[in-house]
Amino acid sequence: MSFLFFVLAFVSFVRGAAAQPSGAALYAAHCQQCHEAGGAARVPPRDVIAALTVDRIVASLETGVMRVQGEALTAEERRAIATYLSTVRSDAAPAASAPRCETAPEVRLDDSGWRAWGATLANDRNQRRPGFTAAQVPALKLKWAYGFDGENAAAANPTIAGDVVYVGSASGRVHALGLKNGCVLWTFKADGAVRGAIAIGEADAGAGPSAYFGDLRANIYSVDARTGELRWWKKLDEHRAARITGSPVLYRGRLFVPIASAEEGVGALPAYECCTFRGSVVALNAATGEQVWRTFTIGEPATPRAKNAKGVQLWGPSGAAVWSAPTIDAQTNSMYIATGDAYSEPAPPTSDAVAALDLDTGRIKWSVQATAGDAFTMACGTADTTNCPQKAGPDHDFGQSAVLVALGGGRRVLLAGQKSGVVHAFDPDHEGRKLWSATIGRGGELGGIEWGSATDGVLMFVPLSDITFKDPKARGRGGLSSEVGGGLFALRVADGKQAWTARPNGCGDRPSCSPALSAPAAVAAGAIFSGSIDGHFRAFSTSDGRGLWDFDTAREFETVNGAKGTGGSIDVGGPAIANGVVVTTSGYGQWGGMRGNVLLVFSPDGK
Repeated sequence: MSFLFFVLAFVSFVRGAAAQPSGAALYAAHCQQCHEAGGAARVPPRDVIAALTVDRIVASLETGVMRVQGEALTAEERRAIATYLSTVRSDAAPAASAPRCETAPEVRLDDSGWRAWGATLANDRNQRRPGFTAAQVPALKLKWAYGFDGENAAAANPTIAGDVVYVGSASGRVHALGLKNGCVLWTFKADGAVRGAIAIGEADAGAGPSAYFGDLRANIYSVDARTGELRWWKKLDEHRAARITGSPVLYRGRLFVPIASAEEGVGALPAYECCTFRGSVVALNAATGEQVWRTFTIGEPATPRAKNAKGVQLWGPSGAAVWSAPTIDAQTNSMYIATGDAYSEPAPPTSDAVAALDLDTGRIKWSVQATAGDAFTMACGTADTTNCPQKAGPDHDFGQSAVLVALGGGRRVLLAGQKSGVVHAFDPDHEGRKLWSATIGRGGELGGIEWGSATDGVLMFVPLSDITFKDPKARGRGGLSSEVGGGLFALRVADGKQAWTARPNGCGDRPSCSPALSAPAAVAAGAIFSGSIDGHFRAFSTSDGRGLWDFDTAREFETVNGAKGTGGSIDVGGPAIANGVVVTTSGYGQWGGMRGNVLLVFSPDGK
């Protein structure tokens, strides 16, 4: 599971002496198989890449998610391919800019905000003080829109602290904007794309609030939440495929950071020695960035194993990435994490698992595996299966955070949705003993339960993806089934019984459309807010699933910063709700959906 694994396939060839490398020839010989005609799952089609500037494609090859592949190319070859692919001309209009805030909006750290991915330490994504009532939900109107200039995706989860909304972007720019009108408080440029939510908090009393975030180069940053000035940064993993996709969590002066990787994708390449990455969680001193402890999800580092059919050395064990924000349990001084699949055989027992770690030391207290034997790389979905494990697993990662809920009477439950289409309930007070499981979908490599669920303490609200293609080989633009997939499910927290289901409508003739619900949900004022691949942002009643509000984001917007703004599929990032507004990003074409580049802010009066 990942965000934009590939811009190109691995290039392995002997370079000629030509001074002017042919981008068309290089692309046709080494890239076309993956990026056209549905060559591999989760690989963006060519038109998604073409919407990037030449410099953005080059940057991806040199320092971004494709840097491993780019190492086999000269600088001239990288630029030749980027120039051939990009449809964005160099004479494009100058970058747009929103007006600077005349008066700095207030950054507040009270409980009314949405200052982390899960809103609370329990990751319940429940806003108890939204600043509007249930009666006002159907009256929500667009307040303002902000365009990520030059971007072709907007899929990060915003956060809100007082009168400021924070959001990252695929270009690595982090934006701090005034909640009232979208004025720019500050922007900060990270080295890699910033996909997770920005965590806002104070490391020490009196130090002032910081904004904490990671990037897709495995860097973690602390900047002044009021000014954007860098306080410290650290690179947390030297593995070339390491990345931070889950949001960091701040608790009692420590910052807990999950580490994932793109090696599941890179490992698909037959000339790559798959695989050596192992997931981890790193605890840092939030004031200084110094490491307190680090716990790997796999106890031993990878060692040489067999060789693949082409004689390339294979390694293991590997995988068990941590894609999501950790969950904090103050009662037992524990942290809960959910892990991804393995990349090598045999799959370790800590892959596709939920685990409890000691907050002080990082010691693993217990771990419960949901799917055994799940060893998988993206080679399993391509024509060349050289680096697909012999006994390929189903790719049933946990992509979302576990959710901690108190049931009353001293009983508690830890909930987690999996790409298998199954929701699991564990007992956090009895070493993760399984309490119940509920199957709501068929699951699969691109289906099941993806990025986040929400709960009001009685019901768990679970968006289902089960994204489907008209033709299994058609994974590019236009290949999505407009009728199959999706659904919002309400399960009783106590026993997993289904309370109700809301099935979204099909897309009809809308191109690049699916009713799948992959994005995280959020609950507030008696409503569940859920974005869809079809571009609709909806609110459903918590009591019966009845539709309360529907806004179609798949259109052009007039933006406060003057950038060309277009909405599209909503995925990966969910809404933030606080201080009278609901905020979401819109636009994600990774799986053949609708591209876009906007941040949208709604309020009951639209003012």
